[in-house]
Amino acid sequence: MSDTDAPVLLSREGAVAWIRFNRPAVLNALDEPTAAALRAACQAVADDAGVRCLVLAGNGRGFMAGGDVGRFHDDPAAAPAVATAIIDHLHAALRLLDGLAMPVLAAVQGPVAGAGMSLACAADLCIAADDALFTTAYARLGTSPDGSGTHALPRLVGMRRAMELALLSERVKADEALRLGLVNRVVPAADLVPETRALAERLAAGPTRAFAATRRLLRQSWTATLDEQLDAERAAFQGCAATDDFREGVSAFLGKRAPVFQGR
Repeated sequence: MSDTDAPVLLSREGAVAWIRFNRPAVLNALDEPTAAALRAACQAVADDAGVRCLVLAGNGRGFMAGGDVGRFHDDPAAAPAVATAIIDHLHAALRLLDGLAMPVLAAVQGPVAGAGMSLACAADLCIAADDALFTTAYARLGTSPDGSGTHALPRLVGMRRAMELALLSERVKADEALRLGLVNRVVPAADLVPETRALAERLAAGPTRAFAATRRLLRQSWTATLDEQLDAERAAFQGCAATDDFREGVSAFLGKRAPVFQGR
């Protein structure tokens, strides 16, 4: 299998890493090799000190149309074992994404379903093409969500709306996804890649150490008490204040110029 035939492609554009799902013939449906490749790609990004922003994207007409349902149909008796193998890789990848010291951006188009919707929700920011169509999809298959969907959805849209999305599995168009808070921006489909690239480059040029601290603070805030969060904010600010990026930011502010951040 050539690199271009791999189910997941990892590439670098300067300080921006791109993880692209690469099974366009099946709308990037998630099977075990794809989940394993995603896990490996996330580990490679975590190990690469030169990466300052990560983009999750999908080749072809859709971001990801959920799990590869055909794998369950071929041998129903093996379905629990197949599901476990896929989920173990997927959840390991999500743990890696959660621990990254950089912003994670999802760029989605077409079907964004099941595990694809969970992954999009797990990213820090999400840009959607105007043809994107979101659905949790799990209830249609008679199963519950995975891929951290039950963790991310209530935090993005509130509990009642999350229940509605999960239990009814209705399809949500891009403009409604923007209204609900599932995505940050909606752009014409033809502009998805250039708009994503521009935002990713902007993030990669930012204060990565500060972004990592901010990302960590926001993600832990749901389970921290106010006292714990105040202590964490104090410690994070102290850590940032000791960095070259902070010194550059202060100097640029006082000098009325744009900062040039280089820390990782």
